[in-house]
This record gives sequence, structure tokens and C-alpha cells, in this order.
Amino acid sequence: MSNDNKVLLDEEKRNDLKVKVERKVERKEGEPTPAFKGASWAALLVGVASYLIGLFNASMQLNEKGFYFAVLVFGLYSAISLQKAVRDKDEGIPVTNIYYGISWFALIVSIALMAIGLYNAGSIILSEKGFFSMAFVLSLFAAITVQKNIRDTQRARERG
Repeated sequence: MSNDNKVLLDEEKRNDLKVKVERKVERKEGEPTPAFKGASWAALLVGVASYLIGLFNASMQLNEKGFYFAVLVFGLYSAISLQKAVRDKDEGIPVTNIYYGISWFALIVSIALMAIGLYNAGSIILSEKGFFSMAFVLSLFAAITVQKNIRDTQRARERG
């Protein structure tokens, strides 16, 4: 290999390293990557949209649809609330025991309502029950992840 080629390769490596360093500087320490943020938001949108489309197309009475919609909203809220309470406690931010307990209770109740509702639903077939279960779980998990990403981003930007 000639010296000219070696110099060109070394220069390419330096430029490549410079690009990597510049990318790292754009994102603060502890901040989730844009890909992870995007995947989290996509999972939340897919989960909630699938659930709602399935609910809209389901052949059940309007009061049943209302029940399943309310369970989804309750589940999303309780999952985010619990995530925040757990994280606050972990970071030494004061959280009352009553709020912490209610957050756990609300999430457990929302999951139980979904399970009991689907178990007793005679108007929907087993595959639809599985679909609603999976969309519900995906939505809860994604909501927790999105909230965590928002908080991590905020914390990283406050630090520096």
C-alpha cells in the first residue's frame, strides 16, 4: 500500500470519528436515541389505533364498546401514573404511600377489568379476545416507555 493511500485511509478514519463524535454531542448524556423514541411512539400509536379500530369494527353493543374504551383510557393513565410514582421514589422525589398504592391498585384493576370483561364476553370470538388483549398490553407498555423517554430527555437537557 502506498503512503498516499495510507494517508487517505487515516483521513477517512478521522472524518468518520468526527462524525460519530458530532452525533454524540447532539444527544445529551442519558437521553434516549431518536430511534428508540420513534419506536416507542410508533408502538403506542399502533397499539391504541389497533385497539380502537378493532373496537369500532367489533359486533358488540355500544355500552360494551364504551366499557372497553374506558378500560383502555383507565389502563393508559394508571400505567403512566405508576411509572411516574416508581421513578419519583427511585430518584428520591417524595411520593406519598397513598398515591403509590393507588397507582398500583389502579393498574391492577384496569388489567383485571380487561381480563374479566374479555373472559365473560360472549359476543366476541377467541381470536378477537386475543387481539384486544395484545393491543391493550402493547398500548400500556408503549405508554410507559413514551413517558420514560420524555422524562429522560427532559432530565438530560436540564443537566447540560
